[in-house]
Amino acid sequence: MKQKIVVKVAMNCQKCQTKALKVVAEADGVDFVGLGAEKDRVEVIGNGVDAVKLATSLRKKVGRTDIISVEEVKPK
Repeated sequence: MKQKIVVKVAMNCQKCQTKALKVVAEADGVDFVGLGAEKDRVEVIGNGVDAVKLATSLRKKVGRTDIISVEEVKPK
């Protein structure tokens, strides 16, 4: 099942944003990674991505992380 996960990450600088995007891109099943409309949000789209593991690894490597939403992506 393809899903969209939105995570709020405490990113204070450009280096933090880059690090957060790299951590997310290395996760299993990720197809797309991008910054949300607000600069502290990271949007992830992928197949079988574990939101909890993703948030845990972001907490360890970047800083405070909160899962905002996890929703299924409907095929067009």
